[in-house]
Amino acid sequence: MSLVRTYFDRLRSLVERIETSQAEPIARAAEAVSTAMSEGRCIHVYDTGHMLDSELINRAGGFAAFHALRVRFEVDDAVRDRPELAAKDRSLEGLAEFALRASKALPGDVLIIGSVSGKSALPVDLALAARRMGLYVIAMTSVTYSSMLKSDHSSGKRLFEAADLVLDNCAPPLDAMVEAPGLEAAICPASGIAAAAIMWAVTAQATENLLALGKPPSVLKSINYPGSDAFNQTMYRRYAETSL
Repeated sequence: MSLVRTYFDRLRSLVERIETSQAEPIARAAEAVSTAMSEGRCIHVYDTGHMLDSELINRAGGFAAFHALRVRFEVDDAVRDRPELAAKDRSLEGLAEFALRASKALPGDVLIIGSVSGKSALPVDLALAARRMGLYVIAMTSVTYSSMLKSDHSSGKRLFEAADLVLDNCAPPLDAMVEAPGLEAAICPASGIAAAAIMWAVTAQATENLLALGKPPSVLKSINYPGSDAFNQTMYRRYAETSL
């Protein structure tokens, strides 16, 4: 069997597994998102770099309500090696709470955090800090993969243990889905496309919920089509006024 065919077979199996196993969490996530929007709250998205905060933000067919939360902290100083910091660096703990308080996040908002392994200190710290502040935290992670790993956070928690609700992207251990003869590492990761599929399912259900409430969400059009720019500006203004 060709690697392309294997990939599509694994992809179909992945989507089917998500549809059957994540139906209830998707419905709960959609309820949280639609309730927050209907009450004038914000939806924040933080991702560790596997597509989510690019896929959802300012996207044709997506909500104007989705906003990326990005936290950057970098120190460039290569004077000497610090082996004692290489194994486990917890120095970022506390930065998440500072970042949240510096952001526009408020109690009652929804924060979606994406991390495939769910072990890194910053996403876990962000989830814990957000819950302390009264945000509703939704984790997007691979529960199977994360369960095999030890947390880098001092609490010992992984992301799926630190959130209010978990959306399992059903990615396998190490994420990649296809074994290629002659290669020690598999190819074609599952997590990015799985996260996108899950969040568009959440969007579909949240849209249904909001329409049932008589509160249609502000949905964007493709910026490349004539007239879409003016339409989207109208949607952004509507969102600014209504949070929908």
